[in-house]
Amino acid sequence: MKHSAILALEDGSLFWGKAIGAKGTSTGEVVFNTSMTGYQEILTDPSYTEQMVTLTYPHIGNTGTNEEDVESASTSVRGLIIRDLPKMPNNWRNTMRLEDYLEKNNIVAISDIDTRRLTRILREKGALSGCLMAGDDIDADKALASAKGFPGIKGMDLAKVVTCDQAYAWDQSVWSLENGYASRTDTRFKVVAYDFGVKYNILRILSSLGCEVIVVPASTSAEQVLAEQPDGVFLSNGPGDPEPCDYAIQATQDLLAAGVPVFGICLGHQILALASGAKTEKMKFG
Repeated sequence: MKHSAILALEDGSLFWGKAIGAKGTSTGEVVFNTSMTGYQEILTDPSYTEQMVTLTYPHIGNTGTNEEDVESASTSVRGLIIRDLPKMPNNWRNTMRLEDYLEKNNIVAISDIDTRRLTRILREKGALSGCLMAGDDIDADKALASAKGFPGIKGMDLAKVVTCDQAYAWDQSVWSLENGYASRTDTRFKVVAYDFGVKYNILRILSSLGCEVIVVPASTSAEQVLAEQPDGVFLSNGPGDPEPCDYAIQATQDLLAAGVPVFGICLGHQILALASGAKTEKMKFG
C-alpha cells in the first residue's frame, strides 16, 4: 500500500508526493546531486550525514540495490528525494528493490515530486533546512515547523560521529566484472588514513596502487600516526564543518611540522587548509 509523503522547506515551500521508504519524520539539510548513477553509493556516503539528498536524474532505482555498491558499513543520509521510482528494477546484480532497501535502513524518502522545481529553489537560495514526513498521519504545519527548527550543519563536528572506533588495516582493492573486489597483491607504500567519514572506494584505490593502508579514528594524535612510520598521511572526506575539528587541525599541523607528506580530500582538504593558516567558508550548495 502506497502512503503519502511531504517535503517541507524552511522557506515555506511544500512538496507532496509518495512515500517510498520508511514511515516517519526526518529533518536535515536539503541538498542536490546531479549524478545519473550511483544512488546506493550516495546513500552510504558518510559525507551526507544530517543531509537529505535530492537526485536530479529522474529515474532512480531502476537497477535495484546489491551488497557490493556501498561506501560505508551503514547508510548516512537523513532522507532521499526523487522524481520517479521504476516499478521493475532490472539488473543482474540486483538483490533488493530500492524501496525495500530504504525501509530496511529506516530512510524516509519521497518520490513523484517536481525535482526540477526543488533544484531551482536550492540553486537560487542554497541548501535549505527541510523536513520529510511519510505515512498516514501527515501534518504540513508540523513539517514546516520542524524544517524551520533544524539548526543547519554549520558548526557541527560530525567527523567524531561517523569515524571508526579503533584503528584497522584495509587491504580490499577495486572491483572487477570477473572477480568482484580483489585484495591488495603488492605493497610499495604505507599510508595512514584518517577516518573523518571515509568512503570505501578511496581506500580501495589506495590499496590498488600498492599502498598498505592503516585507517585510524578522527581524534588520533600525530604521535600515534608517526609511530606507524608512514610514507604519507591521508585526510579523508567527511561531513560537517571543519572548524570545530580542532583535534584534527592540531594533529595535521604536527604532521606537517614533522615533514610527513599529507594529502586530503573534501573535509580532509579543508582541515589541511586550516592547519596551514587558511580560512574556510561553507559554500552555497552544502
